[in-house]
Amino acid sequence: QVQLVESGGGLVQAGGSLRLSCAPSGGIMFNAMGWFRQALGKQRELVAAISTSGSIDYLDSVKGRFTISRDYAKNTVYLQMNNLKPEDTAVYYCNCGRRLPGNIWGQGTQVTVSS
Repeated sequence: QVQLVESGGGLVQAGGSLRLSCAPSGGIMFNAMGWFRQALGKQRELVAAISTSGSIDYLDSVKGRFTISRDYAKNTVYLQMNNLKPEDTAVYYCNCGRRLPGNIWGQGTQVTVSS
């Protein structure tokens, strides 16, 4: 069974940066990879997605601050988060599949932004 190994969450002050990474076990390649987040009391939302075609999508509220990228040699997807805001606080989940939301989810990593 494929697992997604996530890393990079943590606590940061507003205006700071974090980088999340996610790699599928077993070297399995997925067409679409991305990140969702879920804040307390809110629905899970797509933050950023990238496909093998090069297509990239962002949640409007993170455009200009977050950057998603893929390293095909390492089969890893990254989410560089800059100028973080308290409203970015959430559990971030890596997700992979033919398209998103796919069937494979990571365990989630907490991102907390203090004001």
